[in-house]
Amino acid sequence: MPPEEESPPQPTRQVHGRAVGPDDLLPGVKNIVLVMSGKGGVGKSSVATNLAMSLTRAGYRVGLLDADIYGPSIPTMLGVGGRPVSLDGKTIEPLARFGLKLMSIGFLLEDPKAAVIWRGPMLHGALQQFMKDVSWGELDFLVMDLPPGTGDIALTLSQKVKVTGAVMVTTPQSVATDDVYKSVSMCKKVNIPILGVVENMSWFIDSAGVRHELFGKGGGQAVADFAEAPLLGQVPLDPSVREWGDKGTPVVQAAPASDIAKAFAAVAERVIDVCEAAHGDDDAGPTIDRSGGTGGKRRLPVQK
Repeated sequence: MPPEEESPPQPTRQVHGRAVGPDDLLPGVKNIVLVMSGKGGVGKSSVATNLAMSLTRAGYRVGLLDADIYGPSIPTMLGVGGRPVSLDGKTIEPLARFGLKLMSIGFLLEDPKAAVIWRGPMLHGALQQFMKDVSWGELDFLVMDLPPGTGDIALTLSQKVKVTGAVMVTTPQSVATDDVYKSVSMCKKVNIPILGVVENMSWFIDSAGVRHELFGKGGGQAVADFAEAPLLGQVPLDPSVREWGDKGTPVVQAAPASDIAKAFAAVAERVIDVCEAAHGDDDAGPTIDRSGGTGGKRRLPVQK
């Protein structure tokens, strides 16, 4: 059985907040971290869930927003059902488990097996409601689990909210990295800073203790080099991630002393580091890219 819910410790360090404008949809959120990938099937939702849970266990105030409208995974991975309620008739209260605030389209569906058949404008509207109409309160981190690809959800976020940055998730093989490169390119074009890369399913250790690189190696570092961002960590392929996820408890909560949980916790620490560094860049003032969007650090692109 997983451990019972417990009071999280006080964080060992305080985190700074992003610059918040008067029309910001999430004024009480210090850091908005997008977990994304141009490729499906790389374990993005597992990384997002265990990253958010690791930050919560470290004592931070954390929310997890399931922005994958067509394929919501958070209700299953956190073992949460039921429907959100409104206490004031204006905003929706997020659901919660293990101290982590949660919102997903999966909480609003009458039939969890029903398909969401929406066009782009409906996705755009739902995502905005999940940000401005949900009572997130004061958070140190809001982790957003984005769908695969480079479509409407990422574009909406780039236009409607100032994000701290994106964490790219990939597996080592070329069939994954080829699509993740596209996601990196999109972030650069729409001014979403890239915080770093997580290489998931990097290797598998069998019962005899032999390490197998089932999907090759080097893909995560290649994406990090292309993104000009750090490799935040390599997470091995471990059956317990799937097993505990199917049971509705993230592995970092169910087995915090395990090697796989420690790997996710190490990624979370790196994410804190790069978020703080990103705020340092903000303090230095904006960088204007006059290259026409072809190179360098992209902020406030100005056409010639």
